[in-house]
Amino acid sequence: MRLHDFLDYRARERPASEFAVQGARRVTYGEALAEANRLARAFAGAGLGIGDRVAVLSKNSVEYAVLYYAASKAGVIPVPLNYRLAPPEWAYIVNDAWARMLIASAEYLRPVDAIRGQLASVERYVAIDPAPGDSGWEAYRPWVGDHPATPPDRSPGEDAVLYQMYTSGTTGRPKGALLTHRAVTANLAQFAAAVEPLFHERWLIVVPMYHASGAVTSFACVYGGGCLVIQQDFNPAEVVRALSEEGIARTSLVPAMIQACLVQVADVAERSYERLRLIAYGASPIAEHTLRRAIEVFACDFLQAYGMTETSAVLTYLLPADHHRALREKPGLLLSAGRALVGTEVRVVDETDRPVPDGVIGEIVARGPQLMQGYWNRPEESAEALRGGWMHTGDAGTMDDEGFIYIQDRVKDMIVSGGENIYPRAVEDVLFQHPAVADVAVIGVPDERWGEAVKAVAVLRAGATATAAELIDFCRGKLGGFERPRSVDFVEALPRNPSGKALKRVLREPYWAGRGRRVAGS
Repeated sequence: MRLHDFLDYRARERPASEFAVQGARRVTYGEALAEANRLARAFAGAGLGIGDRVAVLSKNSVEYAVLYYAASKAGVIPVPLNYRLAPPEWAYIVNDAWARMLIASAEYLRPVDAIRGQLASVERYVAIDPAPGDSGWEAYRPWVGDHPATPPDRSPGEDAVLYQMYTSGTTGRPKGALLTHRAVTANLAQFAAAVEPLFHERWLIVVPMYHASGAVTSFACVYGGGCLVIQQDFNPAEVVRALSEEGIARTSLVPAMIQACLVQVADVAERSYERLRLIAYGASPIAEHTLRRAIEVFACDFLQAYGMTETSAVLTYLLPADHHRALREKPGLLLSAGRALVGTEVRVVDETDRPVPDGVIGEIVARGPQLMQGYWNRPEESAEALRGGWMHTGDAGTMDDEGFIYIQDRVKDMIVSGGENIYPRAVEDVLFQHPAVADVAVIGVPDERWGEAVKAVAVLRAGATATAAELIDFCRGKLGGFERPRSVDFVEALPRNPSGKALKRVLREPYWAGRGRRVAGS
């Protein structure tokens, strides 16, 4: 099946049911289908063929939700951009994807204008709700509205790429993970097998739709015939209000969001959440005390999802029943990331990809129908990540005799802060540009609010001086705010192995001493 098949079906069966709510705006399934068809025709009318890329730069919106389905119908491939990145980082992704069109919401038009000269592949710029003075941008609504509400004469297959979402590792630039219709719809079926969605349920969507979690959560809602209650930004008070006042049945939050709701909203524990059935969390581990408090306050089921962009979204679930069991008799289960989804195999392997015994640390690998096709234009890295047909996650962990996995550390050096992936190499590349910096390594350290915070460990050039504040400020404009270091330590020299690689485990050890895991949330 293709992603848009589910919108077509739900709109046929229940055209008057609510598809999405955003503020005072209400959109039915029938209206969403008509809009998706118009946008799909607009893509075709703009000369975009099957497989052409469209970059998208926006916060959560009804338009964003509809765009995925319209692109599915037209066979064009969305390239979601993280709006928290710096403009030069957008430029790299747009160029790497060879995006022929860029669609942006009003707040990002000026930053994009500043880098237009760098966007070699973009032929057309479309703005959602531009101001009268925003020249050089085609207005989204009249452009789409000029087309009929019937689907284009195209039929991309199940193995066509649905979207190209960028992720990265510690050894280079971001990579575009290619997710097919078959992979994503398989992940939706795996979700439904574990936690069956119900018709007409209202799902709060506040995790960004450029993120695998936000995108696939919105797809899962439509898969089940639910209503997307969309919030543009994360505001703890607004999330709590919606959960208690808008009949929300389900939502997905990262642990930092859950923590913020618990500590920043004064009346969170006094409110009632009668319709709330499930809170899914993931993207980074959660502190046990935070989870226990959340279960007490929201009085609903909790589900932990573990996966990555390259696996559509999810590989394992720690199901509500597992949470209840943990609270009843086995508290250690709260530290687990759960067990494999239906149709998914998960192993823990050594350096030669051989399975290790239960309880022994190794790399977590998985295979199943939800795996990516590969990385865009990176055959060697695709082959390495998917060697033997198994996705190598880069996470180190153990498995117990019941099949529960426990993440202990990272094979790679990625930092997860507030659910956002931060790649030390990108931060290091910027800091190396400072004239006072001779050597630098970037690591993640524990942070009560965000799970992990970015720390730079720097060596200054002989005779040079610099303060931590100066180096942090130097990153402004070159990195997204969430990527900039929160602190800087200065040392005489970095520990390195014989091949010259910085020993980040050694650097991290003092900050994580006494914790059960070398990732956030322990």
